[in-house]
Amino acid sequence: MKILVTGHNGYIGAVLVDLLQGAGHEVVGLDTYWFSDCHHGPAPADPPRALRMDLRDVTAQDLEGFGAVMHLAALSNDPLGDLSPEYTFDINLRASVQLAEAAKTAGVPRFIFSSSCSLYGAPGTDELVDETAAFGPITPYGVSKIKVEQEVAALADDDFSPTYLRNTTAYGWSPQLRGDIVVNNLVAYAFTTGEVLIKSDGTPWRPLVHVEDIARAFLAVAEAPRAMIHNQAFNVGRTDENYQISAVAALVAQVVPNSRVVYAPGGEPDTRSYRVDFSKIAGALPEAQPQWTVLQGIEELYEAYQRYGLTLDEFENRYLRIRHLRRLLAEGRLTPSLRWRSTEDAVRGGGQDA
Repeated sequence: MKILVTGHNGYIGAVLVDLLQGAGHEVVGLDTYWFSDCHHGPAPADPPRALRMDLRDVTAQDLEGFGAVMHLAALSNDPLGDLSPEYTFDINLRASVQLAEAAKTAGVPRFIFSSSCSLYGAPGTDELVDETAAFGPITPYGVSKIKVEQEVAALADDDFSPTYLRNTTAYGWSPQLRGDIVVNNLVAYAFTTGEVLIKSDGTPWRPLVHVEDIARAFLAVAEAPRAMIHNQAFNVGRTDENYQISAVAALVAQVVPNSRVVYAPGGEPDTRSYRVDFSKIAGALPEAQPQWTVLQGIEELYEAYQRYGLTLDEFENRYLRIRHLRRLLAEGRLTPSLRWRSTEDAVRGGGQDA
């Protein structure tokens, strides 16, 4: 199958491209390359064909001939969404719906959207939430995911099958590393400072899933019979991988030698606390069943941080997405609307050297 992956140069996209190519699919990437300098170890190779363009500029003509569009490109988490709520909606909502409309116009039969369990927000219950749970978003990022699902669902018909993968909090090593997600963050602080730094009171619950397992879910949906995935939402993860942050921190301290759990002064309960049920995807798409545990992911990250000699300065500046974008804005390379200011900047991407 010929598959377009938007955001292929991102944290999940870099892993997904390798998995799809390994499964024999023809992959084309599409990315604006904001984070091209955020690689950990050797930079990932682009697929044989990659489109360097802003998601907001994609047309139906760009999408002709594809069997599926896997849409990952976005301002990728709650803090980034808060950086500019207006452009969070411009990119995460309007451009995403326009992409789906263009895909349908171009005759692309499958559209797989990278949604998020952030749309559940703060459910106000200790019960596991499944795909039928009420939405309770508390950030622009979460709101944008809900609206995309709702607007794209209205496009579904006999010739256009959207699917919504509600990813939980990701973790694990990727060649396009992110340090602003909880497991990666805790292991990095433990490795570089000896402190497993918890910035809340440690009580919030988080469902966690390895980046490779997210990629595996995308592959499973692409290859599944249409009737199984048509206009369906799936929580992506495993029910026994819901953790309190304090429990994750304890596992990190267990793996990283000479590290100890430390609570940041003034840490308060995080309202984003929820546990998620994953029985739907386990029953419908057994090929998407996660293979990783959090403990294995911590061990993988610790080994990767050792291998590539991660430093605290590098971690806090290169791998925290919001700081990276703020640097590009401060340097004038990105406009306030988060577009490259010049063709030279666009070609150079997120790198620090001209």
